[in-house]
Amino acid sequence: MIKRLFNNTQSSITGAAIILGAASFLSRIMGIVRDRIFAHQFGAGDVLDAYYAAFRAPDLVYNLLIVGALSAGFIPIFLELKEKNKKEAWLVTNSVLNMIAVGSLVLCSLLFLFTPGIIHAIVPGFDADKQALTVILSRIMFVSPIILGISSLVSGVLQSYKSFLIYSLTPIMYNLGIIIGALFFVPLWGVTGLAYGVLLGAVLHLLIQLPTFFKLGFRYHAVMNIANSSVKRIWKMMIPRTLSLATGQINLLVITMLASTLGAGSIAIFNFANNLQYFAVGIIGISFAVAAFPSLSEMIAKGKQSEMVDQLIRTTRQILFFILPMSMLFLILRAQIVRTVLGSGAFDWTDTIMTADTLAFFSLSLFAQALNPLLARGFYAIQDTWTPFLIGVSSTLVNILAALYLKDIYGVRGLAFAFSIAAIFQGAMLWFSLRHKVGPMKEKTLLLFLGKITFATMVMAVVTQYLKAPLSSIVDMTRLWGIFLQGLGAGTAGIAIYILLSWLLGIEEIDIMKKAFKKRSLKLAKVEASINEPDEV
Repeated sequence: MIKRLFNNTQSSITGAAIILGAASFLSRIMGIVRDRIFAHQFGAGDVLDAYYAAFRAPDLVYNLLIVGALSAGFIPIFLELKEKNKKEAWLVTNSVLNMIAVGSLVLCSLLFLFTPGIIHAIVPGFDADKQALTVILSRIMFVSPIILGISSLVSGVLQSYKSFLIYSLTPIMYNLGIIIGALFFVPLWGVTGLAYGVLLGAVLHLLIQLPTFFKLGFRYHAVMNIANSSVKRIWKMMIPRTLSLATGQINLLVITMLASTLGAGSIAIFNFANNLQYFAVGIIGISFAVAAFPSLSEMIAKGKQSEMVDQLIRTTRQILFFILPMSMLFLILRAQIVRTVLGSGAFDWTDTIMTADTLAFFSLSLFAQALNPLLARGFYAIQDTWTPFLIGVSSTLVNILAALYLKDIYGVRGLAFAFSIAAIFQGAMLWFSLRHKVGPMKEKTLLLFLGKITFATMVMAVVTQYLKAPLSSIVDMTRLWGIFLQGLGAGTAGIAIYILLSWLLGIEEIDIMKKAFKKRSLKLAKVEASINEPDEV
């Protein structure tokens, strides 16, 4: 059944991306519910500043120790081994699993002891009480990288088997745990209930995958064969990927440091806007990148580099087809989006305007943020992890320098503007560097396609913008439902125009998506197994 689901590379990637995108959509809806609960209960103030700042150190552990190994090294190596020697593949899996568990446990225990000093360095702008709260939350959250590390290894195996249904549900479970924490743990234990919700989410993230993991053939063994040649290759490939992720984490740490000096609520506003814009990146960019990566790696393993490039370009087109109109809608309807999603309780109109303006700056780089995961996986498929690392370092430097300059001009909005500048720079560097590695990437055809969808997007933007005023006279703009209907009506009309123009312009992605939705292989009842690429810790 899995073979039938993936019997055609193009349709399989599109189909898998639809499954992942649909589940990602549900996960992002859960994330919206989560953020609305946060905003309603606490507003953009000290509590959420402390909560989001508390994530930084655990997130650093998770990304450096775990994601680096799995995203860059484990999947390609496991793919090779499972075709040649399944017993060896499972032994390597056990070794990596035990190394991740022991390594994350030791590191998190050490960081637990030094949390006060770490938090003081991360948020120098916080007062003593706010720093103390951040320390408490961060110490609780240090358990989550251990659990998510094991869960992500399970996800890597499932991705290697191209088994996407349960994998796509894990972020939903993660968000469910956080929501339970906000609704039920906070009344019981106060603000620390938010951190315990994170731990519950991590546990649910792991538990939902275990039945499929064992069904595929995994049996636990207490081995840690560091000398194994395949294990060595994984860690060797991990080094540049980890360093690359380190630059990204340093970037987030610097942004948090700078935001902590911009007044109460700045960290919360940045994170609210970032979560909203990541709705599009997660559904489109990550879904297609995760779906494409096993096939890209498999083509390279079989010596079919030209086919890999063809598939990379097809996936690029599909990402751009979806992300460009979504970027424009985020820009034009930013106030409606923020007010509808977050505007209640303690989240006042000032918070709404600041978050909406920050979201506008983020939306400028949505296309680059959505493409960068795919382009990075193009390098990983050819087992080159150093180039993305070097590009990551340079883009991080661009981000930090731009943030230092723009924060004094635009405040927290300047941090989002700097983030967008760096993302676009990173995308351009990844593209040209990958082109140097694999040869021409059909730029002429891609530019023609880009011209068509840009034209359709611009017409969509005009329609959406000019519909806002007449719709505002029909509905009650002082009520939440009125703001929602205004945005929904204008956005729906704009999307309809975009689809119509795309069809008239002969953009083939319309037909690809129609065929993908019609295929029996996309019926969830026909999809075996599961898998995962978790949300940030």
